[in-house]
Amino acid sequence: MIKPIVKNKLRITRHKRNRKNISGTSTVPRLYIFKSLKNLYVNLVDDKSGNTLISVSTLKTDTSDIVNEIVKKADILGIKKLVFDKSGYKFHGRIKIIADELRSKGLNF
Repeated sequence: MIKPIVKNKLRITRHKRNRKNISGTSTVPRLYIFKSLKNLYVNLVDDKSGNTLISVSTLKTDTSDIVNEIVKKADILGIKKLVFDKSGYKFHGRIKIIADELRSKGLNF
């Protein structure tokens, strides 16, 4: 009998493979995205010190408001450049919308 494919396990494998090559610093943090079935979580992480610099989710705001909050908080911290970590997800849908809006607002990655 063939074992069923578990999509989340495959996503975690892709995420681990990508994380070997990318990391964030305090000047160029890593933009980390996590999707649940209902909500979306976006964090800016400094991997050198292990701190989360900015954390925003759709628990209280809409998807379009996430981008505005990230840009506002990144300007306060003086962040203009990011390392994009899509966490093993495909680059489409909500992840692509967030990435395109962040680029249009002036953040580079």
